[in-house]
Amino acid sequence: MLNFSLLIVESEGGLFDFDATLPFMAIQIILLTVLLNLVFYSPIIGILDQRSESIRTKLKEASQMLLKAEELTEQYEIQLLEARQQSQEIILKSRKESQELVALEIRQAQDNAEELIEETTKQLQIQKVQALATLENQVDILSTAIMKKILKPQVIS
Repeated sequence: MLNFSLLIVESEGGLFDFDATLPFMAIQIILLTVLLNLVFYSPIIGILDQRSESIRTKLKEASQMLLKAEELTEQYEIQLLEARQQSQEIILKSRKESQELVALEIRQAQDNAEELIEETTKQLQIQKVQALATLENQVDILSTAIMKKILKPQVIS
């Protein structure tokens, strides 16, 4: 009998005992899951949905801002390129104008030098003519004086 009483005790609280406890535990787990979904998970899921929606809108705004920034960068690069070209044109134009001014001043200086040389040559010619005229007068006077001196002694004898 002892053996039989041990068998009864072993069969009552076994590992896989399928009495009314198993369905009751299943119902408790389902109720707990529903209760947790309603009380805790629904608000958390709502907050997570709001955050994900906020993140999506901010990503859209960021991508739009990035596109605008790229467009503005492209426009500024184009404007910068145009400004560089204009500055190069201005520099070339100013160089050309300065070279023309230098060439004009050189031509004027050459013309002034030529005029000065011509005037100096004319003055030297005039002085030469005057000097020759003065010398001719002096030669005439001297030759007359020499002739007088040479001819006077002959006239006396």
